[in-house]
Amino acid sequence: MARKINLICLLLLVGLFGIYAQEQPVRIKVLCYNLRFGELASLEELAAFIREQNPDVVALQEVDCRTYRDRTPKQHGKDFITELGFHTGMLTAYGKTIPYAGGYYGIGILSKYPLASVERVYLPKTENGKEQRAVLVADVEYSEGQYFTFASTHLDYTNTEERRVQVKKLNEVLLAKPYPVIVAGDFNARPDAVEILEGMNVWKIVCKMAPTVPADAPRSQIDYIFCYPKDKWTGVEATAHQVQLSDHLPISAVVELKR
Repeated sequence: MARKINLICLLLLVGLFGIYAQEQPVRIKVLCYNLRFGELASLEELAAFIREQNPDVVALQEVDCRTYRDRTPKQHGKDFITELGFHTGMLTAYGKTIPYAGGYYGIGILSKYPLASVERVYLPKTENGKEQRAVLVADVEYSEGQYFTFASTHLDYTNTEERRVQVKKLNEVLLAKPYPVIVAGDFNARPDAVEILEGMNVWKIVCKMAPTVPADAPRSQIDYIFCYPKDKWTGVEATAHQVQLSDHLPISAVVELKR
């Protein structure tokens, strides 16, 4: 009888522990970095910085693939995202935005976790815009059968009208996702710009409100990490890293996702 009671107590404890574990928030470290197509650092140096930060997911912008830029002869023919994945040991996804210099220019994602699906969505390009931009969207399986959506983007740098249209499309794509969402990238807009204040007002900003460009003397914040829906996410810590591997400072945030 005593053994049966002990077994029942053990099963109850295991069940309660399982419920407790399921209710605990999931902690995720996000890194966002505009690489300036490797003009100021080697891929090995960039990968070493990423490894040092030990992120779970990384949003990258200005990612070249097999280009031959005159100003970056040491990067000729390199597939940035594949090499960064190799040097960091992370899984990869790449989204071309434009053909350039014999190859491609675009955005990328690195992830510790499997990517259940990946989609590149072009953002609107009007007569006000300079070049095609996009958002790269991945469903990340952080635990068996458990997902969040992670997106990397890079908006137009020329004018607010173009960015407002692009932010509208960004919201149409990401707010329709069935999972909690993180989007990170170079928005080319300051915190007081209408495309941030109004366009991203349903999102929780979890990055440090600090200047990110130019890296050698930062004056403006244009790089961000946002989470949706607001009540699902808590920001734990955020950093603008003072490293000189690009013309942008990389930013990171540790966030918690409520189960």
